[in-house]
Amino acid sequence: MAAELTGTYLILDDGRPAVRFSRTYDHPVDRVWQFVTDADELTHWFPCRAEIELRVGGTITFSGDPNTEDSTGTVLAVDPPRHLSFSWEGDELHFELEALDDKRTRFTLTNVLLAANTAARNGAGWEVCLAALDAWARGEDFGGPHAGSNAPWQEIYRGYVDAGVPSGAPIPGQE
Repeated sequence: MAAELTGTYLILDDGRPAVRFSRTYDHPVDRVWQFVTDADELTHWFPCRAEIELRVGGTITFSGDPNTEDSTGTVLAVDPPRHLSFSWEGDELHFELEALDDKRTRFTLTNVLLAANTAARNGAGWEVCLAALDAWARGEDFGGPHAGSNAPWQEIYRGYVDAGVPSGAPIPGQE
């Protein structure tokens, strides 16, 4: 069975490669903003613990990922509850939230990539993370993005590679 791929590989107007994902959640925009900015909410779906100082120039501390060293990033833009962008190990993450009505929100994540060959790897990783967020938004606990061997990232990664998405970057924890 082939993996369902929900991400799109694209080249931004400024020439940088990116992968983009979009979801619609049955929650008001303020609740989805919590999913994106609250450290305790992020632990249910983000690849690691992320504590965000919510101001332009603020520090983000990333910790607890079993496959990478702890690191920091910088808040690039923040407009509560609609937009958050920050740097992370050379990449940028952009979260756009659009209230569709009082109870539904469109969530868009764009991962601007430092290198194109990380697109398939990051795309597969975000698929697993966003599956965890989808479950959390429904009131279920997926077990976080590092849900062990049950997380189907390898099949998803192969799907992205087979679809022609640039690949070849090292995969943390697999070296």
